[in-house]
Amino acid sequence: MEQVMICFSHTHAAPNAAVEQDYYEKVCQTVLKGVKKAWESLVPVCAGWGIAENTVGINRRGVGLPIDPRIGVLKICEDRGELRVLIVRLSAHCNVLMPDNYQISPDYFGEAREALERRYGCKVMLVQGASGDVRPRYRQENADYLEIHPAEEHLMDISAAMKETYAAQSQKALKDMAEDICESLQPVIDRIILKPVSRISMFSIKSTFYADVPEWNRAREIADEAWKMGRIDGTGWLQEVERLSINNESRQTAEIEIQFLTVNDGCLSGVPSEIMSDIAVEIWKKTSNPMVFFNGYTNGCTSYLPTAAEYDRGGYEVLWSNLLYYQYHGRVMALNRDSAERLEDEVAKIWKEYQVIGTSDIF
Repeated sequence: MEQVMICFSHTHAAPNAAVEQDYYEKVCQTVLKGVKKAWESLVPVCAGWGIAENTVGINRRGVGLPIDPRIGVLKICEDRGELRVLIVRLSAHCNVLMPDNYQISPDYFGEAREALERRYGCKVMLVQGASGDVRPRYRQENADYLEIHPAEEHLMDISAAMKETYAAQSQKALKDMAEDICESLQPVIDRIILKPVSRISMFSIKSTFYADVPEWNRAREIADEAWKMGRIDGTGWLQEVERLSINNESRQTAEIEIQFLTVNDGCLSGVPSEIMSDIAVEIWKKTSNPMVFFNGYTNGCTSYLPTAAEYDRGGYEVLWSNLLYYQYHGRVMALNRDSAERLEDEVAKIWKEYQVIGTSDIF
């Protein structure tokens, strides 16, 4: 099981898989068909890593705040040089399409994948990086408003002509995202140095993290703030906080899987959380290797994971989102303030041990 890594692209334009069972089953069957086809077409390959500039992400928590500046690329070719696969790691939410969109779509991931496949003539796999606080650069002009206001209420006051305008803007934004990604990758792809695959491994560990249950007065403050700022109804969440309090449960536990896919000197690693971008940057610094790409949405998604600085700031990702998603990830609060630093240190430690002695001796 630890040698299966599922990377989700996180689109806001798909059915709710927790409710739409037919959709969920279709996705699972499609993935299994892909695995079977891959297994039946194995060939010897060479591989190489590269880094392009991330021009499509903007920190949505504040103007001027940092993002992970890297687009990661793993180029895979057959021994005779034919390009077979590009694995591209991007960091920006897949929410170019906003709540006024009712079409099922892979968002800009789909547009970028198709554009890259046309350009390079090979299959392209896209992996979502550290984008818990990163939005796409291109969107329709009322996107910021829609993010913090109920779409249904707002759309009632929009004319049919404006709806068409916004729809056209969002479709153009998808193409602009794809074009920027292609342009960022163009000077990088051909310069990637290919090597025989001498080291390849996939492994994971599980680590325990904690989330403190808020006291009742604090919970009411959070719920009132979420309603005032985002019209998020915290009734069910408050009931869950009250239940936990009655049962004297002041802290909730989360077993987080940290998974690694290493190829030669590079690595795709991740956790099932929407991690904030600075976590990936700190792991890059602590491993002293820019080819270590830490990602979210790996093997699932169990809420946002903020840095300590963003934990202190609160807001949607740290507080209000829990009022919506506690029922899915089983916690009423984000992981505690020290969780990001603990995670960074653990990933860096495992990576360094792997470089020295290999996975069989670590575990």
